[in-house]
Order: sequence, then C-alpha cells, then structure tokens
Amino acid sequence: MSGSSRYAQWLMPGDFRLQVGHRCEMTGLPRPSANFSGAVVAEVAAFEPEKMLRLRWQDADEGQGNRADRTASWTLEPEGRGTRLFLVHEGFDPDDPYQMPAHRIMGGGWRSIVTERLGKVLDEL
Repeated sequence: MSGSSRYAQWLMPGDFRLQVGHRCEMTGLPRPSANFSGAVVAEVAAFEPEKMLRLRWQDADEGQGNRADRTASWTLEPEGRGTRLFLVHEGFDPDDPYQMPAHRIMGGGWRSIVTERLGKVLDEL
C-alpha cells in the first residue's frame, strides 16, 4: 500500500505525497457550524523520516471567510521500548467566533477518530 493511501486511511483522502513543498487538496466532512467546507488545501512544510511531519493547511473554500493559515505537526519521540506521538495544531484565532468551534471539533477528532485510524494503519505495517 502506498504512503498516500495510508495517509488517506488515518487523516483525509487526497493526493498527498510526502515531499516538502507538495500541495494537495484533501476532503473531509463539512462542518457548517465551524465554517468548514469539508475541503482543505495542504502543503508539506517539513518532513524528517521517522521523526516529524509538518503540514500547513487552510479551508479550500475562500468564500467560507475562514482563510486562517494553520499548521499541524506530528513528532515521534522514543520512549522506553516504544514511541510517543506529539501533535501540535496551531494557527487558531481565539477571538474568531468560527475558529474556536473548529478548534474544539478538530481537537476531539484528533483524540478519537484520527488516533484510532492511525493505530489501525500502524498495526498493518
């Protein structure tokens, strides 16, 4: 299975390629209450094999009025006989009435849906 297919299994379907500077569009579930169209334009900002991935992204629909640039960074750190995954999701304006609900929704999704899917993908490796 390709890295792009694995990525789609744990995050969102799209034409993702693990290459710094690569831009892609990914699709998810629209969330009108958070002013999210369901489509994301993302760019691989940084990547270190087996250590770190950082994406810059924003809503693909300019009409949503939610063009904030955000970053999501995943970092792996050895811990005991295993590995700990750290996620930092930045770029939310605490004064924006749409961005804070989006932050809450995504935070819940990171803790439940995405981590569960990621665990299944890792089990298949």
